[in-house]
Amino acid sequence: MATPVSTAVLKAVPLFASVPEEQLRMLTVVVTRKSVSRSTTVMAGGDATDSLYIVLSGRLKVMMSDSEGKEVILAILGPGEFFGEMGLIDDSPRSASVVAMESCELLSVTKRDFKKCLAENFEMSMAVMRGLVRRLREADRKIGSLALLDVYGRVARLLLDMSETVNGEKVVTKRLPKQDIAKMIGASREMVSRVMKDLQMGGYIEVRGSTIVLRDTIMLPE
Repeated sequence: MATPVSTAVLKAVPLFASVPEEQLRMLTVVVTRKSVSRSTTVMAGGDATDSLYIVLSGRLKVMMSDSEGKEVILAILGPGEFFGEMGLIDDSPRSASVVAMESCELLSVTKRDFKKCLAENFEMSMAVMRGLVRRLREADRKIGSLALLDVYGRVARLLLDMSETVNGEKVVTKRLPKQDIAKMIGASREMVSRVMKDLQMGGYIEVRGSTIVLRDTIMLPE
């Protein structure tokens, strides 16, 4: 169910950070907030494009699948990130599906209102462009990893990309099932399990409950 949105909520979203107060008040009328439960498909590949979505809380996976049901995870999105903008810009159908990995709070903006916001706010347009460039760079890195790194290197690269610095240590704090890792790096779940075990035994990572601590020895050359 959609609920009203305050200017305080919008100000906390990076995409709207530079929007003037007056425009923010206008946005509260057109932006809607809704909750989605785990495993909910927010949008499906091939669907008509109608809205932009911004993540307030929770995580979602961007994925594609073939006619045989084989899946690949293109990205995992968290708070502050947005999705669905590409189809709004080029008027093409959704290129991928987005599924909630856990309960999420989302903001949504219709296609018409999104285009109006871009036309009236240069900084917001730049924020969208920076998001597109960032995703293109990430896609280039993934293509390079698939072509140049073995499975060990791909797992290490993914862990490094997913990590954050906590008390001076690089830590993966969000639970990431081995099946999802496999879908992100183009390997089997069994191979991922073997690599994770080898990395742990070799002292490259340390598993503390649902948290993974990365040692300096796992660092890859740029």
